[in-house]
Amino acid sequence: MEAVVRGVGFSPVKGMRHLALDHVYLDRLGAVGDRAFCVVDPAARRVLRTVQHPSLMTITAQPYDDQLALTLPSGERAEGPATASGETITCDYWGRQVALSLTAGPHAELISRRLGHDERLARAPRGGVVFGDPVTIVTTASLEAMGADAARFRATLLVETDEPWVEESWLGREVEVGDATLRIGGPVPRCAVIDHHPETGEKDSRLLKDLVRARPTNKAGEPMFGVYATVDRPGRVAVTR
Repeated sequence: MEAVVRGVGFSPVKGMRHLALDHVYLDRLGAVGDRAFCVVDPAARRVLRTVQHPSLMTITAQPYDDQLALTLPSGERAEGPATASGETITCDYWGRQVALSLTAGPHAELISRRLGHDERLARAPRGGVVFGDPVTIVTTASLEAMGADAARFRATLLVETDEPWVEESWLGREVEVGDATLRIGGPVPRCAVIDHHPETGEKDSRLLKDLVRARPTNKAGEPMFGVYATVDRPGRVAVTR
């Protein structure tokens, strides 16, 4: 099956603004550059979760020329090489211990001012701060059925469909997207992050409750929306215009 891709994106720093991009390159571990960094609470030895720190979404992270720029809505900016400081830390990420490399540079100061407490920027191993399979997909028909904005779901790919929820029938199928081939996995459980505006971080929606009423839920009561995927054949995936 070949899919028409209407959107691609990721965030270079876990939890920060989800970037809408023209294209991504998918390898066996997902979109190259996706969640290459994360923000950690060094005292608690914990990776910050977006659902607990939605103000992370107000920070835009842009990698360029081996450097990283972080920008606040005010225009305040911290940029420079996010080089290893030589310090390592093992942090909890959803019950899993992940070894991270703390970085030097101006980024931590800007993040700490924004969040109101001392944090550090850390480089993560590929897939280290990813929950579930490395690629997530949402579809146009399912979004339309819920009256929802794709940006709230922070998916790797937005795929065009005519029938809502048809993606849930793709389990185990191969889907071609651009030059890549994906293997479709199970549905994606959703949390309260989707109730927060994807740019301001403010809670401005009751979308999670709407999904709970309309969609199947898992044992934790989380509603399903979109599907996971793994990469069978790496390749470039661009938005179809």
